[in-house]
Amino acid sequence: MTDTALQQDRPDPGTQGVRRFGRVNWLGLRTLAERETRRFLAVWTQTLLAPLVTAGLFLLIFTLAVGTRRGEVMGVSFLHFLAPGILMMTVIQNSFANVSSSIVISKVQGNIVDTLMPPLSAAELVAGYLAGGILRGVVVAAAIMLVLFPFIGLGVENPLMALVWVVLGGAFLGALGIVAGVFANKFDQIAAITNFIVTPLSFLSGTFYSLETLPPVMQALSHANPVFYLIDGLRHAVLGVSDSSPWLGLAVVATATLAVAALGWWMFRTGYRLKS
Repeated sequence: MTDTALQQDRPDPGTQGVRRFGRVNWLGLRTLAERETRRFLAVWTQTLLAPLVTAGLFLLIFTLAVGTRRGEVMGVSFLHFLAPGILMMTVIQNSFANVSSSIVISKVQGNIVDTLMPPLSAAELVAGYLAGGILRGVVVAAAIMLVLFPFIGLGVENPLMALVWVVLGGAFLGALGIVAGVFANKFDQIAAITNFIVTPLSFLSGTFYSLETLPPVMQALSHANPVFYLIDGLRHAVLGVSDSSPWLGLAVVATATLAVAALGWWMFRTGYRLKS
C-alpha cells in the first residue's frame, strides 16, 4: 500500500475529539429519557397504579377518621384542602424514587458504565434522568386528578399552573434523586435518605394542615422547606387559596431546583462516587 493510500485511511487529526452530532446530543438524550420512561411503564402496576391507590387510601382514611367534624380550612372543606397536598406528595415521592432507584440499581448491578461511556455530557445525563422522573410525576398526577378528584367533587381552578407546579415538583425531587442515587452505593443508603430526608420534607410541609395552626417557630421552619411551596402552590392552582404568595413559591422552588441540579451536574462531571 502506498504512502498516499495510508494517509487517506488515517482519520483527519483535526476531527478527533469533536462532537460531530452538534452542541447537544439529542439522539443520546432522547434514548436516555426513553429508557427512564420505559422503566416505570414496564411495571405500571407498581409505579402508576400503586400511587393512585395509596393517594385514594389517604383520602379515604381522613374522610372516615375526621369527616365533616374538622370543619373548613382556609374557606374550603378539609377533604378538598387535603387533596392537592396528597397529590403533590405522591408526585414528588414517585419522581424521587424513579431517578434514585435507576442510578442505584445501575451501580449495584455494575452497569452504570453503560450510561457513563456514551458521548453524553453531564448536563445531558441530568436532563435525561430528570425527564423520566418528571414524566412519571406528571402521569401519576394526571391519574389522581382524573380518577380521584371527580370522586370527591373537586375540580382544578387553574390547570396550566397546576401542570407547572407538578413539573416543578418532579424536577426538584428528580434532581434530589440524582444526588441521592449518586451518593448511595447500596439500597440501604437510599432507603435511609428516603426515610430521613424525603419523607419528613413531604409530611412536614403543610400537606395535612395549614401553617396558620402552627406556632411561629414551626412556621419559620416550614418556610425554609421548598416542598412547602410546592404543595402550597399546587393548592393555590387547584383551590385558589394558599398560605403564601405563589410567585414567591415559584422563585424559591426554581432556585432550589437549579441548585440541586447543579450539584448533580457536578457529580456527573467529576465522576464523584461513580468512577473508581
